[in-house]
Amino acid sequence: MANRQFDVVVIGAGPAGYVAAIRAAQLGFATACIESESYADPKGEVRLGGTCLNVGCIPSKALLKSSELYDEAKHAFAMHGIKVDGLSIDVAAMMRRKDNIVTQLTQGIRGLFRKNKVTLLAGRGSFVGREGEYWQVAIDAKDGSREIVDARHVIVATGSIPRRLAGVEVDNVTICDNVGALSMGTAPKRLGVIGAGVIGLELGSVWKRLGAEVTLLEAMPDFLAAADPAIAKEAWKVFTGKQGLDIRLGVRLGAVVRKNDAVIVEYETNEGAFTLECDKLIVSVGRIPNTAGLGAENVGLSLEESGRIRVDEHCQTNLERVWAIGDVVRGPMLAHKGMEEGVMVAERIAGQAGHVNYEAIPWVIYTHPEIAWVGKTETQLKNEGIAYRAGQIPFLANGRALGQGETVGFVKILAHANTDRILGVHIIGTNASELISEAVVAMEFGASAEDIARICHAHPTLSEVMHEAALAVDKRPLHF
Repeated sequence: MANRQFDVVVIGAGPAGYVAAIRAAQLGFATACIESESYADPKGEVRLGGTCLNVGCIPSKALLKSSELYDEAKHAFAMHGIKVDGLSIDVAAMMRRKDNIVTQLTQGIRGLFRKNKVTLLAGRGSFVGREGEYWQVAIDAKDGSREIVDARHVIVATGSIPRRLAGVEVDNVTICDNVGALSMGTAPKRLGVIGAGVIGLELGSVWKRLGAEVTLLEAMPDFLAAADPAIAKEAWKVFTGKQGLDIRLGVRLGAVVRKNDAVIVEYETNEGAFTLECDKLIVSVGRIPNTAGLGAENVGLSLEESGRIRVDEHCQTNLERVWAIGDVVRGPMLAHKGMEEGVMVAERIAGQAGHVNYEAIPWVIYTHPEIAWVGKTETQLKNEGIAYRAGQIPFLANGRALGQGETVGFVKILAHANTDRILGVHIIGTNASELISEAVVAMEFGASAEDIARICHAHPTLSEVMHEAALAVDKRPLHF
């Protein structure tokens, strides 16, 4: 019996993969998408959306919102004249809401597949070989059955998995990765977090608001080293001061052992040796490409030492008509970056000029306040010897921020000293994740700070702080 044949087969249905499959189908290609993960689906069916939708971006944002509302009711309602008696948190209800959101979105992707005539193939995808113009891809189902399909083009979008620490066994009950950290039944009294990056800060913030005593252990000597120094300094002040997160830097881990119902973490810093005892431990020390079992060796697909797939600027691998996108290739492990790569590859397969501007990809940390940036930091500009001017305006000077009681943070714009072209924009404050989009659009079109300064911004809005920061680049802010 002949194998089923497709123009495009996508391996992986996370953000990069499902978007690539949908766009390829929109362009008229017979498209299939392979996915194996069930993410504890009660029916045992595959769950589309990958780590991001099921056990990452989406559920974490749902829990962040719930915990923020609870924290506001405890601490912020009083300034508005709102009194709350007998306030409590039902963690089980909070988890059900999170799960319902995830289910709604995963089912939504299934609907999009049906709408765009994408064939879903349930199982684990891997390369088998090549016959003529077709790559042969195997789909190994959970019931042990195997199907092999033929594909003119293959797009690998297998994503990433949590990095493990040697000697630390994750059971997602006592010692958790992102999966277990998003499914705790109650707030632990003492929570330890290894890693003070994006995941560690977001999940640590959730459980801190719900009553946990949170300690974060970070190996790097600097806090949020990837962010602009001014942003990192402000974030440190807010998170360790006002919010009470205990963040310890320059940590060298020792033994991590379970003892009765607790976890004991031994570690050292330049100040000496310490022991952290906690009820739950979250391990969030980054992610690694998910290429094990892909069958790369069967077809000669080139991998880097890190496990990432080698690609060019358009995500073409060393193999003809084989592409790779998302967390499995170079660049930041961000869902929106992977989505854009998926669109680019589908359009290039169609002979179009698909392109991703890697200089204008926004970063967001969904803490409270939020942190977002795009482009270069001051540190990068100094290291590269680029002359620049900076404009920085605090939210404290903004009427909308005052009205909302959200005055922490600022907007900072970096522009070239000679051309005024925007080189980077950095925000810490409420709704930073939404405000950064104006900066992304501006940079995509090669705008100057003066361009933003000349654009009329609605009043009163938080976006006026962006306007004022652009004016401040030229030392002419109007309201600060």
